[in-house]
Amino acid sequence: MKKNYLITRRKAIITGLTSLGGLLLTGCVKKGPPTYGNILRMGDALTYAAQRTLLPGQALAKEYERSAISSFPATGTTNPGSLTHRGDNPNIPYSEAYARLHTGAFTDWGLSIEGRVARPKAYSLAELKRFPSRTQITRHTCEEGWTAIAEWTGAPLSLVLQNAGIMPSARFVNCYAYDGYMESIDLLDAFHPQTILAYGMNGQDLPTQHGAPMRLRVENQIGYKSVKFLQRIVVTDEFVDTGDSGWAWYVGI
Repeated sequence: MKKNYLITRRKAIITGLTSLGGLLLTGCVKKGPPTYGNILRMGDALTYAAQRTLLPGQALAKEYERSAISSFPATGTTNPGSLTHRGDNPNIPYSEAYARLHTGAFTDWGLSIEGRVARPKAYSLAELKRFPSRTQITRHTCEEGWTAIAEWTGAPLSLVLQNAGIMPSARFVNCYAYDGYMESIDLLDAFHPQTILAYGMNGQDLPTQHGAPMRLRVENQIGYKSVKFLQRIVVTDEFVDTGDSGWAWYVGI
């Protein structure tokens, strides 16, 4: 594959800053996160612009000693393959596909990397575990107001995207889960050294209630950006608008 089809971490930072400029230019053709005419959303967009402009894009979230690890509530979806209790919301859809994978101990699970990549493919759990791993003990800040500290182990998302041949036109990384949930991040967060595809928690395999077999960890944003029960990742050059969820798109901490 020709080198100009690939993107490195340095290129990702430059591309992210270019994308920021696109968000700030009202006449830009490229589509950015919408505000839906909501004054609070407009404030979110300004906060995003300010943080991307004023703060280092690769600043690390605080990491802790193992002695700081705390209990960690399981909220939202806890098992999309359960027939009786899928989480704390009765409207969580049932996933027959996840139920089958869960029954088979995720032997046949694979994470599909698609979109603006030169080599789209589905990575098995074994393949992802062969990437150089990162272990970090960080604080999870939930939008519901609680915090918890846990140890996470996984493959840096940047390495997986590079392996798939992420293209220079890419701007957003969209993560889809087995419970129908979807979130996206920009390339600065995708290539952040602490953004990982986590398959381990507190020295053990990732538990079902916390997103087994793999979840995203975005340590510099509020908890709901760290998508559980990952099914596929789609890289795009434009923002994918799934409608107004009631939550801000960018929630940096």
